[in-house]
Amino acid sequence: MIRSYQGRMPQLGANCYVDDSAQLVGDVVLGDRSSVWMNAVLRGDVNAIRVGSCTNVQDCAVLHGQRNLYPVIVGDWVTIGHNATVHGCVVEDHVLIGIGARVLNNCRIGEGSIIAAGALVPEHTVVPPRTLWAGVPAKLRRELGDKDMALIREYAQNYLDYTEMYLAEKGL
Repeated sequence: MIRSYQGRMPQLGANCYVDDSAQLVGDVVLGDRSSVWMNAVLRGDVNAIRVGSCTNVQDCAVLHGQRNLYPVIVGDWVTIGHNATVHGCVVEDHVLIGIGARVLNNCRIGEGSIIAAGALVPEHTVVPPRTLWAGVPAKLRRELGDKDMALIREYAQNYLDYTEMYLAEKGL
């Protein structure tokens, strides 16, 4: 469902896929070729949500800002895994947010980083570029190399492929 809230209607870039069961509400902008999958919620009611190009928000993920304080800003080529929560934070380009991970208010996830499945990134955490963070609370585990960068890109590319298949299925 894509619906307006207080006069703000979600905006979709070219060739986006938003599943019928997903919910985009209010001040939400998706960049070109991005996708939002089954039962995901992007709730732009109390603050803005901006999602870059070629980014995927997987099943049951939630993106929501903090009223009057923190929007959600997500870069290009980002994968947000199933059941992840991304709240009032900045996620730079080429990032993988793992399944069930939680990223809280006023965090900044640096370019080319991985937040491991199930991790909890506490409020106000700054994750340096090209690092892996895991655990509850999440802590730096290691720096990432070129093979890790290729894996991040592969996950995002998979969802670009899925997007094309789903759009073709709809005849778009």
